This record gives sequence, C-alpha cells and structure tokens, in this order.
Amino acid sequence: MRRYGPAVLLLLTGAAVLRITLFGDLYLRYVQAGLRPYLIVSGAALVLLGLITPVLTSHPHHSHHSHHGSRTAWLLTLPALALLLFPPPALGSYSAAREAAQRAAQGVGTFPALPAGDPLDLGVAGFSSRAVYDSGRSLTGRTVRLTGFVTRDDDGTWYVTRLVVSCCAADATTAKAEIRGADAGAPPTDTWVTVTGTWRPEGAPGSDEAWPPVLDAEKVTRVQQPADPYEKP
Repeated sequence: MRRYGPAVLLLLTGAAVLRITLFGDLYLRYVQAGLRPYLIVSGAALVLLGLITPVLTSHPHHSHHSHHGSRTAWLLTLPALALLLFPPPALGSYSAAREAAQRAAQGVGTFPALPAGDPLDLGVAGFSSRAVYDSGRSLTGRTVRLTGFVTRDDDGTWYVTRLVVSCCAADATTAKAEIRGADAGAPPTDTWVTVTGTWRPEGAPGSDEAWPPVLDAEKVTRVQQPADPYEKP
C-alpha cells in the first residue's frame, strides 16, 4: 500500500484543481479568469499521473527504494485533501493591511473622460487613481458607486477596499477609499458593501494628503462577495 501514497497525493491535488475550475468560480479567488484553461490542463495532468503512478512504481526494486518517499507522500495527502474539501477564502482585510505600503508610484496627469450619467460605477482602483493623480479633477461633482470589502484603522476610520491582481493572488496590491458621512456606522470588517457618494478633494494631485482618497457617502449597502473578488490593474 505504501507505493500508492504518491498516486493518492497526485489524484487529490488534481481533483482539487479541477473542482475549483470546472464546477464554479472558486478559482477566481486565486488567479485571473484567463488562466482557467491552464488550470484545467494541469489538474487533468495530475489526475492522469496519479492513475499511472502505481503502474510505474510496481517494480519490486523501485518499491524498496521509494519506502521513505511513499510515507512522506501519505503525510502530504492531508493538505491536498483539505484543499479539495475546504478551499481557502479570497484574500481580505489582513492582506489589504499588509500590502498597503506597496502602493505603486504613478505620475500626475490627465485621464480619459468619464462616461455621462450618475451614479457612475467605478472600480476602487480606478477611482483611487483618478482621485489621487488626475490633474484634470475629472471626478469633481460626479456621483460614483464603489463596491469592495470593509477595512478599518484603529481610530475607527473605515474604507471600501479592493485587492488588485495582475496574475494571481500572490501579486495582489491594495486600492481603497476612505468613507465619510454615512449615516449608519461602519459595517463589520471584511463585509462587502456598495458605497454611493461624491469625491472630496484633499491635497494637491499626487501629494501625500491626497492619499487615501475620500468619498462622502450618501448610501452604504451590504452586498454579497462577487464571484471574482479582485480587480484588474
């Protein structure tokens, strides 16, 4: 039975990858949508390797030399099984706080014109970039609507926050907007909300005073976490 340890590990890992990619949108917690085909191929390859590994390791001399490796493989099946049965959640407030210091530098300049109509649905990252770096102040007087999860400072200041992912969750950076003026108190940390309000300019474009941007909220609504919780750069 020991020689089946590596095979079980491969099968469980492959099944976990296929589960999150073929049967829902769980994979969007970890990678961008464009990587789905590669995950499917990888998961299928792992399952195939798991099926043929017992055949490849059936030679008695090979089995003797692989005794220790098989025991280790059996131990590694526990995290693989946990991944299959209990996929970890999307990154949240802890990751946002840890990554806040990694906000990328961006030059001040003019931005493309915004579409007509209020409220205007914007990504948190897009709102943040315009609010901080747009010398044309294109957000002035516009009502915007942002969706993200709640983070907060120790002094009670709270933010609508979104993690921005270029490829996968490992490269996530943070975009956020400080929320002021909402009649109700801040929802619990990590709650997903949609906030409607107007931008409050503070400081010169690109200055430290302009970050984080401030949104005077008119309405705060709790919402479900979207299938894809991350924004693209």
